[in-house]
Amino acid sequence: MPTSNAIVIKGARVHNLKNIDIEVPKGKFVVMTGLSGSGKSSLAFDTIYAEGQRRYMESLSSYARQFLELQDKPDVDEIHGLSPTIAIDQRTTSSNP
Repeated sequence: MPTSNAIVIKGARVHNLKNIDIEVPKGKFVVMTGLSGSGKSSLAFDTIYAEGQRRYMESLSSYARQFLELQDKPDVDEIHGLSPTIAIDQRTTSSNP
C-alpha cells in the first residue's frame, strides 16, 4: 500500500530502467547518484517529471490543453503519491569577459 509520505513507482521501464520499483520520500532532499547511463535522468525527468507534468496537464480544461503539448505516459506499471511537477533546465552560461 503506498504511503502518503513517498512517491511510489513500480515497474519503471524507461530507457535504461529495467522494471525497477522505488519509493522516493516526500519533503526530503533526495539525491540520485550513479554511473553515466545508469538511469538517473530516465528516473528523474523521463519518469517522475513526465508523469507529474502529464497528470497536471490532464487536469486543465480542454480549451487550455489545445495550446499545450501533452506528454506521453512513461512506461511504468504504477505511480502513486505524485503531485504536479516542474523541472529546472541546467544550462551553462557564457563566461564573463
